[in-house]
Amino acid sequence: MSTSRVALGLLILASLAACERHDRSVATPATSPAAAPATKGGMPLAEALARRRSVRDFLARPLTEQQLAQLAWAAQGITEPGRGFRTAPSAGALYPIELYLVTADGVARYLPRTNAFEQLDAGDKRQALARAALNQTWVAQAPATFVVAAVHERTMQKYGQRGVRYATIEVGHVCQNLCLQAVALGLGSVSVGAFQDAEIRKIIGAPGDHRPLCLVCVGHPRVAP
Repeated sequence: MSTSRVALGLLILASLAACERHDRSVATPATSPAAAPATKGGMPLAEALARRRSVRDFLARPLTEQQLAQLAWAAQGITEPGRGFRTAPSAGALYPIELYLVTADGVARYLPRTNAFEQLDAGDKRQALARAALNQTWVAQAPATFVVAAVHERTMQKYGQRGVRYATIEVGHVCQNLCLQAVALGLGSVSVGAFQDAEIRKIIGAPGDHRPLCLVCVGHPRVAP
């Protein structure tokens, strides 16, 4: 094996270990396992692609734990436990993405390595989230909003400034996974890019290096798309 391949392998292992240490360091008794994801069956991909639309009018009906878990897994779930590979491709398998969930029950962070949700805050933060998203009313209306953030430094350690671009590309993969999974579950979604970054980070209680890049609101459409 070449020296470059050995170095790359060590870098990937170090990155995965760092992510796992971070998960353990912030874990609290409020951390709970997510429901096991479905990895077979469901709506054909071509049908989900054809039916995907941006939905901005949701019913008040909350999502089930199974639906939330399936959406989180589609965004960042582990697909190969041995090497930690996820549902979305990542440059150098460095995984800079952090996934937060905002519902009427509060704020949680998804922990891919343990397939669990870590409860960060209780109470309904959706109105505050909507204000930070320039008063886009559907952010407050949606029963669930996923905040997709990036830790650029994880990718920049290998790729330098180019790593910022790679992390941004990865956010696109994650958001599309979320939107297609929503369709497959009979739900609607919309991606939101207009918001005050610092306010969003404050609402979800994210560290300073977790940079929110996109919100994905998910819920039952009031009118079928």
